[in-house]
Amino acid sequence: MPLDAEVVIVGAGPAGLAMAIALADAHFSVTVIDLQPRAALAAPAEDGREIALTHSSVETLRTLGLWSRLRPGEIGRIREARVIDGDRHDAALQFRSQGALGWIVPNHALRRVSFEAACERAGVRLQDAVRLVQVATAPSHVDLAVEHVADGSREALRAQLFVAADSRFSWARRQIGIAADMHEFGRTMIVCRMRHALPHHDVAHECFGYERTLAVLPLAGEMCSAVLTTDTASATRLMALPAAEYAALVETQFGGRLGPMHLVGERFAYPLVTVLSRRFTAMRSALIGDAAVGMHPVTAHGYNLGLQGVAALTRILREARDQGRDIGDAAVLAGYERAHRRDAVVMYHGTNAVAKLYAGQGAVQRLARQWVLRGAQNLPFLKTAIMARLTGRGGLQPPVSLRLGDPTQRR
Repeated sequence: MPLDAEVVIVGAGPAGLAMAIALADAHFSVTVIDLQPRAALAAPAEDGREIALTHSSVETLRTLGLWSRLRPGEIGRIREARVIDGDRHDAALQFRSQGALGWIVPNHALRRVSFEAACERAGVRLQDAVRLVQVATAPSHVDLAVEHVADGSREALRAQLFVAADSRFSWARRQIGIAADMHEFGRTMIVCRMRHALPHHDVAHECFGYERTLAVLPLAGEMCSAVLTTDTASATRLMALPAAEYAALVETQFGGRLGPMHLVGERFAYPLVTVLSRRFTAMRSALIGDAAVGMHPVTAHGYNLGLQGVAALTRILREARDQGRDIGDAAVLAGYERAHRRDAVVMYHGTNAVAKLYAGQGAVQRLARQWVLRGAQNLPFLKTAIMARLTGRGGLQPPVSLRLGDPTQRR
C-alpha cells in the first residue's frame, strides 16, 4: 500500500494547522483530519478565549503567513503588565517595554486564519468531518483508519509519521501508548469581553485576589478580556448572574480602574485542568500543542509553547530528510523529544506552582505571595528573567524559530 502522505496530523486546531503549514512550506506532504465539518473550521465560533503571543510566536506566525491575515481589530498590544496581590493596586509588580511585551489575539481568529492558510497549501490535504478510529504503528509506516461522519464509511490512510494535536484530552495519545499526568485544580475560569469607559493604555493586569483571581487583558479599542478564576461552585453562581451584575462585580474587583464596565457578548466557563504527557514521541508518532502539554492559562504560554513545538519538530524533520534519514525513525524523533521537553517541563511545573500559590487563601500563602512579588520587583536579574519569558526573548531555553527559506520556492 503506497503512502497517502508523509505526515498525517489529527486535529485541525491552531497547533495542528500550524504544524501542517510549516511542514508543507518545508515541502512535506501532509494530511490533516478533524471531526468538525469544513464550515465550522472555516468560520470558528467565538469561544471567549484570547491568546497572548510572544515576540518569537509572532515571528513564527509571520513566517507561516498567518499574521498578515488577522484583521486590525483582532490584534491587541500589551505594552505593560502589572501583577497585583490582594487589593493593593498601588503595590504592583510591573513589567514595561518601549515597544511591546506581546500581543493578544482571539482564539477563533487564529483558528480562522490557520484554516485559510492551510487550504492554500498544495501540500496539505484536509479531511473534515472524519473521526479517527484506529492507529497502528509499524517499523516502516503508520496505518490509520478514519470514519466519515456523514455515512459511517471507513477509509485507510498510511504515512511515515503520525502527529497528534487533538487537545489535552487527546484520544490519539492513548492509542499510541503515551500516558499523561493530569492535574485538576478544582477551579473554573470564566472568560468574556468587556467594554469600559477609560482607556486601558495597553496595560495587562493580573490581580490575585484572596477569593478569586482576575486578569484584565487589553484588546483593540476600548475593550478588554476579563478572565475571572474561582472555585467551581462559585463559578456556577457567577455564570448565573445577570450581565449587569456580573460586570459590576468585575468592575468592583478591578477597583474601577477602567471606569464603568459592560459585558459584550457571552460568558464562557472552562474547568482548569493541566496535562503533561510523559513522553512526546512513540513509534513513528509525535505529540504537539495541548496533546503534549496542556498549560494553566496564568502565564498565557500554552499556544506559545505549542508554536515552539511546531518549530522544533519541523526543524528536526527537515534536517533528517536533508540527511537522507527516515523522518519516522526513533532516533530522529528523539531529537524532538529532547528539544521540546527541556523547556516544556520547566514551564509546566513552574506555572502550576504559581497557580497553586495564588489559589491558596491561608496566611502562609499570602505571606509567600507578597515575598515573591517583592523579590521579583527588587531583584533586577529575576525581573529580567521573567521579562524574557513574557516576551519570548531568551530565558532558560531560547525559543526555536522557523526558517523555511525563500517563500517563492514553496509549493
